[in-house]
Amino acid sequence: MKLAVFDIGGSAVKYGLWENREISHTDKFTTPASFDEMKAEMKKVVAGFGEGIEGVAISAPGAVNVPARRIDGISAVEYIHGRPIYDQLEEHLGLPVTIENDANCAGIAEVQMGAGKDAENAVFVVIGTGVGGAIFIDRKLYKASHLFGGEFGLMKPRGDRTLSQVGTGVKAALQYEQITKKEIDGKALFELQEAGDKTADLVLKEMYDNIAAVLYNIQVSIDPDVVIIGGGISARAELPEELGSRLYKTLAEERVEEIMPVIRNCEFQNDANLLGAALNFELLHKELQDKTLRD
Repeated sequence: MKLAVFDIGGSAVKYGLWENREISHTDKFTTPASFDEMKAEMKKVVAGFGEGIEGVAISAPGAVNVPARRIDGISAVEYIHGRPIYDQLEEHLGLPVTIENDANCAGIAEVQMGAGKDAENAVFVVIGTGVGGAIFIDRKLYKASHLFGGEFGLMKPRGDRTLSQVGTGVKAALQYEQITKKEIDGKALFELQEAGDKTADLVLKEMYDNIAAVLYNIQVSIDPDVVIIGGGISARAELPEELGSRLYKTLAEERVEEIMPVIRNCEFQNDANLLGAALNFELLHKELQDKTLRD
């Protein structure tokens, strides 16, 4: 299957060509100021890929309402929300279009081809500036009643603050700045910890504790066999051990350590959303074919 694939972000739209189950010809353009400009840019990209494009697969922010064929919620790209975006894009591009939330797309890539390819039930937690994620039951994406499945960043590990507020490297760096009055970013914070900085060690251990507390709640409610950690923090090789030791201890305190999941860092980084969008198109295309055969 040959697809044009797009990943819509607040500042840039990445794109690539999906063929033979690989992404190639990747590039990006600045996120346009209007929907008409977005459609025009996408059409240029599709045309540039030449003959034989069978569809357009899109990763996008927001709550993607597939049955209603629109994107609910809000994001930095305001004009993609609340409109019949599937119909409008299909009419403009002359091709079938699929759209899925960006975190869900990254999760699909990991479950189908990456760290969760051997999992029956998996949870994908993406930790960047904030926290998001996706849930997979029997290897199928679970979006839930209000399209809110996987919004782990809104869970509150302790007190009134959400995981997005207390469970990321960005927020840990801000906490370090408040204590020391020294400006720093997340990468430098880890470097300071490795160099023996006690304050850096303190705030990062607190961050791990907060993430592990949420993983405990996920485990005793969803009970996945694999938890996949994505986002920039997943570049840290020690992350599964840091989180796993904390999660196991908490489960053991409640005498349910036998439900301990495997914790893995994600395998895909920059192209995860593109890969997942393309795989989502293929999965939906297959489901449609199977339904047609049954009917």
